[in-house]
Amino acid sequence: MKWQGTIVAIFIAPTAGAPMISNPETTAITGRGLAGDRYAAGDGFYSWAVGPLREVSLIEEEVLQRVWHDHNLDLAPGLHRRNLVTRGVPLGHLIGKAFRVGEALFRGVEICEPCRHLIDVTGVRGILSPLIHRGGLHAEILQGETIRIDDTVFPLEEH
Repeated sequence: MKWQGTIVAIFIAPTAGAPMISNPETTAITGRGLAGDRYAAGDGFYSWAVGPLREVSLIEEEVLQRVWHDHNLDLAPGLHRRNLVTRGVPLGHLIGKAFRVGEALFRGVEICEPCRHLIDVTGVRGILSPLIHRGGLHAEILQGETIRIDDTVFPLEEH
């Protein structure tokens, strides 16, 4: 039986470096990003990158809990700088795969490795090493729709 997870938090930042703002819902815009987010507006720190790398980012709630437990590093809501926080979703399994978040359709692109910019924006010096290889997933929006907290996340069947 396939796994099924949920969205537990949604964050956007209106401009590069701005604090992440929690939202109960947002709209995924095909080929652009999340409505109101810096990357959909072309204003993110990495907006110069060509392609779907910055449309939306996800991180596992379980990773955030392990970072707190193993490293005593409490990443306050949104401090991780990812758009969607999931529960029960093995994000690494979604690279190159299509998946649904509610009615929206995504494709996993690559792992979100943490970078120096994360330290610059958050001021948290110890944030990088605990997130190496588990910093989340960049995804492309294939079909935009409204995304809400508690929406189901699941992979699509491969043929």
